[in-house]
Amino acid sequence: MFRPLRLAAGLSAAVAVSLSLSACGGRARPESDLAASKVTTIGVNSYLWRATLDTLSFMPLLQTDSNGGVIVTDWYVNPQTPGERMKVTVSILDQDLRADAVRVAALREVNRGGQWVSAPVEAATTQKLEDIILTRARDLRRGAITG
Repeated sequence: MFRPLRLAAGLSAAVAVSLSLSACGGRARPESDLAASKVTTIGVNSYLWRATLDTLSFMPLLQTDSNGGVIVTDWYVNPQTPGERMKVTVSILDQDLRADAVRVAALREVNRGGQWVSAPVEAATTQKLEDIILTRARDLRRGAITG
């Protein structure tokens, strides 16, 4: 059976305890590392988001979701290899700037007789893109701290 008075009394007590504890000690709360988890109005780490957009700026974007941390490109054909095209999806998985907070998935197709056929993507390709994004994000963070 639901007892609203008991619930209200419990909430009042919890609020009173938390207020009294916050006044204890007389010291200021330690400041968190805002540079490591730079989150503004978007739902993911803003350094990783900006670095991803910068890194993929040569590719046409199909979808961006800053709250979910997903960027999807459209097919990109490198002028130097016109018989091959790539499509990339980047997922930002955390609000902190960490190596495991970004994941890149890529699709590759080759043109065989006028038809685009799925082809394997080397693991080094996605790893290299992740490294470029992380390096750029760290550079952006460093610039924000010193600037």
